[in-house]
Amino acid sequence: MIRLIVDTGFLVALYIRGDSLHQAAVRFLQRQSAALITVPAVVVETCFFLDAPGKCEFLNWIGRGGVEIHDVPVSDYPEIARYIDKYADQDIDFADAALVWLANRMGERSILTVDTTDFSIYRLKGSKRFEVISWY
Repeated sequence: MIRLIVDTGFLVALYIRGDSLHQAAVRFLQRQSAALITVPAVVVETCFFLDAPGKCEFLNWIGRGGVEIHDVPVSDYPEIARYIDKYADQDIDFADAALVWLANRMGERSILTVDTTDFSIYRLKGSKRFEVISWY
């Protein structure tokens, strides 16, 4: 099964109707069949940008299987710390570092993001690059 890693920007665009990328996010989601995967930190970041009804809609969508959430085990936090140290000059945050972890853990490279610059810099195991999916 094809899986796409989802970053905060795509989800914010999907759930804020006034966002300039909202329609593009909706259209993309309607025409693709890949499973979406992300980490809890992205859920938290996304909720930060949404109003209460948007948060409820988003969380209910997750509950209906809209996106698979993969927890980062505490034992893998040192790996997250290594990514944060490695990309300190890019000011990488925990959510992005956790997405690098998820990509390596799941063997996936395709990502839905608006942070094309950052995810073109981050490297995966074997010096592989993320494949930033064009959705807008």
